Amino acid sequence: MRIVSLLPSSTEICFALGLGQSLVGVTHECDFPPQATYKTVMTRNLLQLAGAPPAEIDRHVRQALHEGSSLYALDQAALRRARPDVIITQELCEVCAVGYQQVLDAARVLPGRPTVLSLEPHTLPDVLRSFADVGQVTGARERAAELVRGLWARLDAIRGATAGKPRPRVVCLEWLDPLMVAGHWVPEQVDGAGGIDVLGEPGARSRTVTPDEILAAQPEVILSMPCGFRLDESAAQLNALAEFPGWRQLPAVKTGRVYALDGSWYFNRPGPRVVDGIEMLARILHADAWRGPVPQGFERVGAVGAAGS
Repeated sequence: MRIVSLLPSSTEICFALGLGQSLVGVTHECDFPPQATYKTVMTRNLLQLAGAPPAEIDRHVRQALHEGSSLYALDQAALRRARPDVIITQELCEVCAVGYQQVLDAARVLPGRPTVLSLEPHTLPDVLRSFADVGQVTGARERAAELVRGLWARLDAIRGATAGKPRPRVVCLEWLDPLMVAGHWVPEQVDGAGGIDVLGEPGARSRTVTPDEILAAQPEVILSMPCGFRLDESAAQLNALAEFPGWRQLPAVKTGRVYALDGSWYFNRPGPRVVDGIEMLARILHADAWRGPVPQGFERVGAVGAAGS
């Protein structure tokens, strides 16, 4: 079995299913587990906006999508040399990966016509079901079933630990300029950790919000998890929020419950580590109740965006 993964999340799934040796191609964004970085890279980002301010990134992405331009290039020569039996891709987000139609067009001219599996999770159960989908097409059904059972058991443990606790009002920011709140599976991550996402809608797309909407929501906890950003980048961007009128009057700010999170690794990608993200949220929301393992992917920040303890 020869597999090309065109999603960081499906690369993680393949490794979790013991299929790392079968991976013959990944994306330029596949950085977990570390072994993924040694695989042949099949894509590149056409915008080259690393380090640009969020507003500039947003402007260029929206312009490219409006013009019908692709954000990513697929190395079709490398894809032919890889001779994949299976190509894993997605249609869910046009900002997150090589376009689905581009992948189909490339697959049609490959010898042997590989199977193209498109993963389309919108909710947390969808995410876990996608592991079974990968197992089905790769001959790893039993390992996928075992993985899913283990993840559900971890979720049950979190829910048991936080049951009966007060559920704080939470806002999850997936982008900071413009302000966007997270959708899809993230509100369910918050719910599973014992909180209430007051602006995100489970299964729906992330959406732009105004500062007034955040003020009206009166969040008790604010979580910054910008899409594609690691923890240090997320923390650095939080300073800008302190400029919004009314920011310092928010309950979350008054009590110092504003956090930067590693969005890229634990929240934006629908892979096995979404459950790690829920464990992280359980520690943030209910530190007195959740004593289980927590990844080092969050940082508490001060009321005006300066690093705190």
